[in-house]
Amino acid sequence: MTSPGTDRARAKDYVELHAQVQSSMNLLDSLESFLSSFQRDLSSVSGQISELQERSKDIDGRLKSRRRIEKPLSKLVSELTIPPALILTILDTEVGESWIPVIDDFEGRLDTLEVRARVKAARDLGDISEGASHCSTKLRAFFLALLQPIKDSSSVYMKYRSLFSFLQRKAEPVAKEIQDSLGWLKVLRVTEKFEALVTLSVHQGGSRLDHERLSYAKIDGPSVILAYMADDKTHKEPLEAILRSLFLVLMDNATAEYSFITTFFLFQPLAPVGDQENSSSAPLLSPDHGVVDDGKSIADSEARTEVAGPNLSMGRNGLGRLMDTDKSARNELVNLWKKVFDPVLEYTKAFLVSVVEPPPPAIPLLTMVRLTEAVLAEVQKRQCSPLETFFFTMRLQLWPVFQKVMTEHCDSLKKVAEKPSGYFAKTNPTTDVMISNICQSYTVMFQSFVLLTSEAEETMIFSNLFRLQQELDKLILRHTESVTDPIARATKRSAIYEILLQGLIKSSHLTQHPKVQTELEHWSEKEQSARQTILSTGQRNKVRQ
Repeated sequence: MTSPGTDRARAKDYVELHAQVQSSMNLLDSLESFLSSFQRDLSSVSGQISELQERSKDIDGRLKSRRRIEKPLSKLVSELTIPPALILTILDTEVGESWIPVIDDFEGRLDTLEVRARVKAARDLGDISEGASHCSTKLRAFFLALLQPIKDSSSVYMKYRSLFSFLQRKAEPVAKEIQDSLGWLKVLRVTEKFEALVTLSVHQGGSRLDHERLSYAKIDGPSVILAYMADDKTHKEPLEAILRSLFLVLMDNATAEYSFITTFFLFQPLAPVGDQENSSSAPLLSPDHGVVDDGKSIADSEARTEVAGPNLSMGRNGLGRLMDTDKSARNELVNLWKKVFDPVLEYTKAFLVSVVEPPPPAIPLLTMVRLTEAVLAEVQKRQCSPLETFFFTMRLQLWPVFQKVMTEHCDSLKKVAEKPSGYFAKTNPTTDVMISNICQSYTVMFQSFVLLTSEAEETMIFSNLFRLQQELDKLILRHTESVTDPIARATKRSAIYEILLQGLIKSSHLTQHPKVQTELEHWSEKEQSARQTILSTGQRNKVRQ
């Protein structure tokens, strides 16, 4: 058995152990409670983290969305905003060169306000867009003021073409009014030039070979007759010179006006800003981007024409751009040109009719035909189609008149050379002077026709000369038939043929021409035949003696 002391010691140990166990239990309970709280806090933190992640994703999505609309929104704000400087220029300054660089920008912003009408900010700016009406009013007054001094040239208007284009797009009635007013004023100005030319007195000239008068068949030649010369009632000019001046003034003015009308009045949509910045700086009046053929713009013709180059159809200015427009727009511009020049064309046509009725001599007439052909070729280069049609018609009218004149010449020679028939028939007396004059006139006509003909084989010209040659040959034979002495008759023929040969070789530079050589051979054979007749007859007479 254990002693009581030992039992007490163990009991004390048990009590202490129990206390420790109890203390551990309490600690475990506290730890359990702490862990439970920590778990709850951890779950709460986890939920908050998940919420923050969701919010972060939402913010990131909203940021991306705002980045996507940042540029369009910035562009929209820029388009809807009208700079104060632009407003001050349009509202508070007079129309002038300062408007040229800003008018397209102003119109572009007005168009944007119309397109963005569903945007509240654009609707709020609706009152400002009424500035287009104010702008059109100021432009109308400006262009009508330009019309007052007739001296203003087309280049002045071309400088302000962008302002007129604004009116075409934003105020069409105003643009139409300006267009009509400008057209009528140009009709008056051009008609005045032509009225002065046709009042000049005509200088008939002589029967000699006149190289100066033949030069009127070319564009590159003497200066045109100036309008002030008509004031001098004693001043006279050859008929070809008057017609040449009339044609050249018409050509230069009409082609320049056609280029102006098809450029200035051609409707164009407003180009995007980028295209405006990169647009060509070439002069708009020049259909070939400013290439000017000064050699074909006649001095003193009172207009300088910008001539189309070989790459015209490729250009984006002038007639090159006109080719891309629809047919109705082209017809409208052509009709506008006709409105200006139809009175002048009718005036020119009436003058030409007065020239050919009664017909002029053959040489001036052929000079006028060649002039018409030269002007027609130049107009074709400048691509003025309505004027080309006019000159083509003039050419068709002149050739039958020329043929009629040549037929009359042949008939007159034939009538003189015909032998009278019948008992009561009257003879047509011919004299040596008459025959000499006819031969000189023939050689002048032949040389003139050769000088006026570029092609060696032109049927219309040389077939008529051949007919004249045959009739002249008959006339010479008939004139010398009255001489009974064979030697005297052959001598007279030889003298006449010598007149023809000397007349043909006066212009030595023409002797190389194939037709001149053929003509010389013909009359040389005739002259040699006459000389042989003289020699053979003389020898026979000597033998008889």
